[in-house]
Amino acid sequence: MNKRIITLGEIMLRLSTPGHERFVNAQSYEVNYGGAEANVAVSLAYWGLSAAHVTSFPDHDIGKAAVNTLRFSGVDTSFIRYNEGRMGVYFVENGAMQRSSKIIYDRFDSAFAKVNVTDFDWEKIFEGADWFHWTGITPAVSQSAADLCKAAVQAASRLGVKISADINYRRNLWQYGKGPMDIMPELIKPSHLIIAGLTDFENCMGITETDYLQACEKAKTICPSLKYVSTTHRDSISTSENNLSGVLWNGESILESKSYEMTHIVDRIGGGDAYMAGLIYGLLNSDDQNALDFAVAASVLKHSIPGDANFVSVDEVNQLVEGKNVGKLLR
Repeated sequence: MNKRIITLGEIMLRLSTPGHERFVNAQSYEVNYGGAEANVAVSLAYWGLSAAHVTSFPDHDIGKAAVNTLRFSGVDTSFIRYNEGRMGVYFVENGAMQRSSKIIYDRFDSAFAKVNVTDFDWEKIFEGADWFHWTGITPAVSQSAADLCKAAVQAASRLGVKISADINYRRNLWQYGKGPMDIMPELIKPSHLIIAGLTDFENCMGITETDYLQACEKAKTICPSLKYVSTTHRDSISTSENNLSGVLWNGESILESKSYEMTHIVDRIGGGDAYMAGLIYGLLNSDDQNALDFAVAASVLKHSIPGDANFVSVDEVNQLVEGKNVGKLLR
């Protein structure tokens, strides 16, 4: 039976300078649409699972263009709503060599930040669903978005839907009078899987352990239903060259993946979302070690693709895991 995944979060208009041009001299911008949670839905839909994304857009052509992008990717858009507010935007300047990439956000007062919680029937949304995914970005955007996320998490937990959360602590987003410790612990508590590093643990769960295994074990005492905790390790030699690996705590031990050398990176944005999607797909279809290996390989391949979404096939990911056809000309 095909698994069904629901994701929740804001989608933004992405404007990128062409190639490696700088903001100060760019004469045009390339258009994409993306959001951390939607990127996960796109990957899972591309891999043949049933995925639906829940969000809110302004009721104009740009909002509708974003919806069409999801539809093109095979994501169910039937739970998307339109309301007052603007389209969140972020600008990307792709760095190279020792010059860092830059992102400028312009998302204040967006339609998603002003979302109406009562517009969404979670009983209907979760009908037939196996998995719900959210990130720490959503409750950081506004009180309305935090309330929506809380309603979704509570409904998923009540209905027996597995929950994953990418904690994704972003200090600069929490600007509406609440801090992460006011909101996040309650949201994280019913999770089955979380993505969290030590900084996420400290700022969003109050866990101060400096040893990752001990931090995971502490998280389990706070979240009784927690089965998995994961994070990636990135060694940045330069903007263009990184090494990437991942670890997965499964309640008994910490599993490790191989480390990949990534040279000539095309676009690292969405790499963490590709990893999250890979974990969900892997845990639904395989054992823990294979799920971790699949997730890391999916993230590595995302670094070769421009834009937010990871348009690589399951076969391509598995071939990288197995070391087959790497960098070859396939005819």
